Amino acid sequence: MSPPPDRTALRQSLRERRRALPAATRIAAAEALAERLLALPFLPASGYVGGYWAMDGEIGLHAFQLRLPPGLVYCLPLLHADGSLRFAPWRAGDPLVTNRFGIPEPDLHAEGALRAEDMAMVVLPLVGFDPACHRLGMGGGWYDRSLAFRQHAAPPPWLVGAAFSAQQVDALPQAAWDVRLDAVCCEHATFLASTTG
Repeated sequence: MSPPPDRTALRQSLRERRRALPAATRIAAAEALAERLLALPFLPASGYVGGYWAMDGEIGLHAFQLRLPPGLVYCLPLLHADGSLRFAPWRAGDPLVTNRFGIPEPDLHAEGALRAEDMAMVVLPLVGFDPACHRLGMGGGWYDRSLAFRQHAAPPPWLVGAAFSAQQVDALPQAAWDVRLDAVCCEHATFLASTTG
C-alpha cells in the first residue's frame, strides 16, 4: 500500500505558487472573484458573511466586501481560546489588533463574537482546492474545528473557498476531519459541490 500524498509538501508548493503571482494578476483576480462570489446561487439575502484578512499571498476579499448587498454584514474571524474561530462585524477603518499568528482581527473579545453556526455564509481562505470542493488549508485546523458541525448538517452557513486558479489541483488527499466546501470560487471558474461529486 502506497503512503498518502504529503500534505505538507503540497502545502509548501502551492503557497509558493500563489505568492509568485504578480500584483496586476492579484488585483484583477480579486475583482473577478468578487463577481463570482456575488453570483453564487445560494448567496444569502441577509445575515452575517464571514471573510478573512488576506495574508501570505491569499486572494483578497476587499472588492467582495465593498460590493456586498445591504442586507449582508461582513465579518472577520477571531481566534477563540477553545481552538475555534468566532466572527465579528468589521468595516474598513474599524480598529484591528494582531493575533498570535500576526493576522489582523477586530479589536473585540472573542467571547462576545458570533459563532460559526450564526453565520449565513463563510468565505474561507485556502492553500489548495480540487474541483470536488475539497480544501487544503494552512494545517492549523481552525476552520475544520469551527465548521465540524457541517460534516453532518446542511447549510447555513454556506461554505465557499476563495482562491486563485493557480491553486487548483486534480484531487486532494482527505482526512477524517476535513470539512468539504459547498463551492470554490476563483477568478476563472466557480465549482459547486452539488454538481462535482
